Amino acid sequence: MAEFWLVSAPGDKTCQQTFDKLCMTTANQNMLSTNYKFAIPDLKVGTLDILVGLSDDLGKLDAYCESVTKKIAQYLGDVLEAQRDKLQENLVANGVDLVTYLTRFQWDLAKYPIKQSLKNIAEIIGKQVSQIETDLRTKSQAYNSLKGNLQNLERKATGSLLTRNLGDLVKKEDFVLDSEYLQTLLVVVPKSFHHEWAAKYEQLTDMVVPRSSRILYEDDENCLVSVTVFRRVVDEFRHKCRENKFNVRDFQYSETEMAAGKTEINKLEADKKKQYGPLVKWLKVNFGECFTAWIHVKALRVFVESVLRYGLPVNFQAMLLLPHKKSLRKLREVLNDLYSHLDNSAMSGDMAGQMDIPGLMMGNVDYYPYVFYKITTDLIEK
Repeated sequence: MAEFWLVSAPGDKTCQQTFDKLCMTTANQNMLSTNYKFAIPDLKVGTLDILVGLSDDLGKLDAYCESVTKKIAQYLGDVLEAQRDKLQENLVANGVDLVTYLTRFQWDLAKYPIKQSLKNIAEIIGKQVSQIETDLRTKSQAYNSLKGNLQNLERKATGSLLTRNLGDLVKKEDFVLDSEYLQTLLVVVPKSFHHEWAAKYEQLTDMVVPRSSRILYEDDENCLVSVTVFRRVVDEFRHKCRENKFNVRDFQYSETEMAAGKTEINKLEADKKKQYGPLVKWLKVNFGECFTAWIHVKALRVFVESVLRYGLPVNFQAMLLLPHKKSLRKLREVLNDLYSHLDNSAMSGDMAGQMDIPGLMMGNVDYYPYVFYKITTDLIEK
């Protein structure tokens, strides 16, 4: 996945000259990056106080939009399950892949009218992304609950003999049914103890029907055996089995209940299938909504910081750089040299980026002589 650098520098005689100078400089250094203009419309500036306050607010909104975008991408991967390898092709914005959207960025005038103040545009984006996050929480909880219930039933249908549903392993003829005096029990016996079971079961208590034990099913570790005893000794027989490491399962043969269990799995599978398509569609659409909202926040940040750095009238060129592999360090040095005249307080080389600028930006953030923000299209946790 790609890492982009979103930068801005003051316009020379024209903004085109600013862009051309960047392209020439990076080209002269063995093509350090591929560069694109990043179109930001004529937004309302407002007062200096508002811009300073907004700078901090936009930093928080930027981090929030990125986190929600990543949540949606991550959850879409979880929902796709076996088709997770197709996740990347489902992460699109405005109908195109993320790199194409970034390199051809156009401000969405319908969603974020530029006649509104910067603060209002930020609030519109914040409310939009917050609503998406709320809807994501609701939808994911409902789907995860359904998926969890289905997995529990499937586990019971396929797990260890100590826990799984036994209904699909036995037949009616394995049981003495409708008897006033006799009851057939199902016992899980470790394979290593089967000879011991065969030798002992008739003597565990009185009133065990001789030669009534049958092996009904085996897995890697255990055997499922049946045994018929008189009802009056059932509790005692269970107790003796426990003492000998034989596990009597609670099971009553009932064709109605067994059919109901299969029906429940079928119903949950059908419900999951029914919800899957609409959920994937919703996640794809709202991933795109969140991603585009996030990039609009980046555009707002570039605009606000450029005005704060370079002053009025508004005259700067925003540019998107795709650094070439193994060129990041060299590209940073070249940019610092190219724009070092813009801010005497900014340090050069590796120390740039480690400054704490009171008032303009809060905290230890990336700071260079030029406005700089990083955008990565790698939104999936490995």
